[in-house]
This record gives sequence, structure tokens and C-alpha cells, in this order.
Amino acid sequence: MEPTIPESNDPYCSTSQAAKLLGVSLGTVQNMVEEGVLDAWKTSGGHRRIKRESVQALIAKRGSAQVSPAQSEAGLSVLIAEDDVFLQKIYRKTMEAWGLPLTIEIVGNGFDALMVVGQRVPDVLIIDLIMPGMDGFELVRALHGNPALLHTDIIVVSSMNREEIARRGELPPDVPIYGKPVPFHELHGFFRARNNQKLRQQRGR
Repeated sequence: MEPTIPESNDPYCSTSQAAKLLGVSLGTVQNMVEEGVLDAWKTSGGHRRIKRESVQALIAKRGSAQVSPAQSEAGLSVLIAEDDVFLQKIYRKTMEAWGLPLTIEIVGNGFDALMVVGQRVPDVLIIDLIMPGMDGFELVRALHGNPALLHTDIIVVSSMNREEIARRGELPPDVPIYGKPVPFHELHGFFRARNNQKLRQQRGR
């Protein structure tokens, strides 16, 4: 069940309240404000006051996530969160050349990925860890364990090594981590198996 903001005559909430409701860190909420994802203003003391309705709207958008029947029948839907423009092109060109029934969407930061997931849940989500604004760590933590993503495979592809990742707070153990250069051979095998699995599930309905 999605959280709701308690009734109040105050149309604004604090950064910490927004972070708790959204399930992200204070830093991420601050970045969301700076990026215009959340509506807010600063007090004379430098504190952020965030519009309650903008937080609730974001929660509602995430909570309404679902896969439409049209997407389900069209093969695998893939969302890639990668800020490197060159790699974005490589991802799309390589994966389209596989000849698999894939619907590919690419975003450049965690905020945009969160918004996309709030509108339509992908079958596979590939995440880079180092991105502007909301990075991959925050994105994984915000999405991992969300019941709406129960059937979504979350994969990390990053230039960071295991020791660097551990110093940043680790990632859930069931999230596979691949290094860069992007291991397209391994990903190709995974996508073929995942596509076959989805086809079997559709035929068994």
C-alpha cells in the first residue's frame, strides 16, 4: 500500500518528511527539488519546504504503475538508465541487432527512470550506478522490494568495482552486477532466456 501524507492545514512538508514518504535519502529529495521534480521553496534560514501535493502526486504516479496488455504481448520491455550518450547509442544499436522482440527505452538519470517506472513497469531494468541527480544506488534502493516490480529483473552495469560498490553501501544481493565494457554477450543470453520464459507464460494463460 502506498503511503499517504497525513492531513494538515500546512500545504508544505519538510525534506525529511518527503524523503520518508518517497523512500529515498534526504540528498535525493534535495536533488529532486533542484531538478524541479518536486515543487518547493526555501525559507530565509535555507530550509526547503516541499509542496505536499507534489509529493503525493509522485507517490500516486509510482503506485499506479502497471504493464498494459499491449506491452505484454509485444515482447520484453526494457528500461535502461545510463547517462553516457555514447553508451546509450551502443545499447540501442546492439540490442536492436539481436532480433529479439524488445521495446527499449533509455533515460539519462534516476529521476527519469523513476518517472517511467511510475507509468509503466518494464520487464528488465538496466541501471548504471554513476549518474547525475539520483544515482543508481538510490534508484535501486527506491525500486527494490516494490511489489509493483515483483516480476522486473533489475540489473546493474557499472564501471565501479565490487570494493567501490561496497564502500558506497552495497546493493541487494539478488541484484546482479556486471562491469563495463557492457557485457553484451552475457546480456544477450539473459534476454533470450527471459524472452522465452515470457513466451511460455503467455502461452500458459
